[in-house]
Amino acid sequence: MQDKVCPVRYSWALNNKFRLLSHNPQKIMGDYIKKGYVVADIGCGPGFFSISLAQMVGEEGRVIAVDLQQGMLDQLKALAEQKNLDSRITLHQCKEDRIGINEKVDFVLAFWMVHEVPNIKAFFDEVCTMLKPEGLFLMVEPKFHTNASMFQGEIDQACAAGLKPYKDIKVSLSRAILFSL
Repeated sequence: MQDKVCPVRYSWALNNKFRLLSHNPQKIMGDYIKKGYVVADIGCGPGFFSISLAQMVGEEGRVIAVDLQQGMLDQLKALAEQKNLDSRITLHQCKEDRIGINEKVDFVLAFWMVHEVPNIKAFFDEVCTMLKPEGLFLMVEPKFHTNASMFQGEIDQACAAGLKPYKDIKVSLSRAILFSL
């Protein structure tokens, strides 16, 4: 799977001010994230969404930033410390075949990463075990890696795991759907 994952050396493309023009976290998720929430950012990379999510959940909330690559987590740690948000962000290095979070969360974000997962069924099963009963899961996939048929297959797998389509979300250059449990 490592060959399908965006390498750390390209992290600059995932975390830059120009990305805000097309993927503004507040516009995409602001209606769904509340103060005090515990949010899992799966495939967090260098922290583009994790930092904004940490601001949205406030001092009472927390973001569990999950990535396969320690180099991405190291970059996020430095950025979180620089922005004085490190107390709100818990770093978690996952395995190729397991997320490995044992606590319940209010919201899960998987942005441009599900197509990289080797066992999508196991991934969605694990997301379901992480979500609180009223929790939400936002899956966003890049159009240039995931055609409509592939995306529908991912939706079908998510539904088979127990997730329910809640709302289609508009995200630039992407296919996106919000699920409830």
